[in-house]
Amino acid sequence: MIILASTSPARQSMLRQAGLAFSIDAPQVNERQFASLHPHWSPSDMAVELAAAKALDVAQRHHDATVIGADQVLALADRSFSKPRDRAECREHLRALRGTSHLLISGIAVAKDAQVIWRHHEVARLTMRSFSDAFLESYLDRIGEDCSSSVGGYKIEGPGIQLFERVEGDHFTILGLPLLALLARLRELGEIAT
Repeated sequence: MIILASTSPARQSMLRQAGLAFSIDAPQVNERQFASLHPHWSPSDMAVELAAAKALDVAQRHHDATVIGADQVLALADRSFSKPRDRAECREHLRALRGTSHLLISGIAVAKDAQVIWRHHEVARLTMRSFSDAFLESYLDRIGEDCSSSVGGYKIEGPGIQLFERVEGDHFTILGLPLLALLARLRELGEIAT
């Protein structure tokens, strides 16, 4: 049995479209609190360890399952971004990202029998265009509460694509789940057909 330790509609959709049978159990991991306990971790380490914490949390409730955890961290130079708390913080994040390139790091982990058995991360590079403040406010009006549901305050699979001038990296990594690496690992574990 495969369990996705995520409530992300994008991650669920990717697994469904790949033909996987799975169930969902929301992890009880406070991302901000977890990050505050490890301020010196690199963005890549943070993404992977958050994914591992989520997978482990759910695996402890489902001992016979193979549990997938995932998380994303956005890095701009030496600053890391979490999901914005509200519209004001989303505005501040997008202003900081405007006209720059940043890294979007997607971490993934698999846990089984209450142990993390695999960790992996992939990195994409995204360049935001120099959009106007008027466009920013229009964008925030359009996405509403959705602004706090993803790191950086954008969903590239929707209106957020209009914020960008260049996207370099794997599409699945950008959406928050390095899918090809995950499928390969699930085949190695015998969870899906080879």
